[in-house]
Amino acid sequence: MSVNRRPGRPRTVASIRRLVLRLAAENPSWGYRRIHDELTLLGVAIAASTVWEILKTAGIDPAPRRTTVTWAEFLRSQAEAILAMDFVEPVTLAGQRQYILAVIHHASRRVWVVGTTAHPTHAWVTQAIRNLLMDLEDTGYVARIRFLIRDRDGKYPALIDEILVGAGIRRF
Repeated sequence: MSVNRRPGRPRTVASIRRLVLRLAAENPSWGYRRIHDELTLLGVAIAASTVWEILKTAGIDPAPRRTTVTWAEFLRSQAEAILAMDFVEPVTLAGQRQYILAVIHHASRRVWVVGTTAHPTHAWVTQAIRNLLMDLEDTGYVARIRFLIRDRDGKYPALIDEILVGAGIRRF
């Protein structure tokens, strides 16, 4: 009885090929060695070179070319278009808490002290944002700004998002 066998190594099981491709897709910063290590932990016996061959055959680039943009890389590439805003809360020598609304432009590191008050009402914050936008317009910054990073502090009224959108600025 004769069995027809093909010369060379047997083909990798399709389910293992799918698993390798899934791991590569879900973890873009992993190279073939990291994928091989994870498969070994799962009990899948496969050579690292086979993982490399599966990725190459599927047209998947090596890990450094597949990685997504990190937050730091995004900030560097978009720094010209980003402002960050927050309240600074110092206590005076008399023991009174003050609220200072400050904004920084990421690229130039220019800081605007938008205002200070002992009681930041929604009306006060809204007017401070309007004043900031007028100052940005006067200095030529408003045309470059596209994003504003701020926290979800209750001192910010919902109205300021509408004001910012009107100026072409999205909040993050």
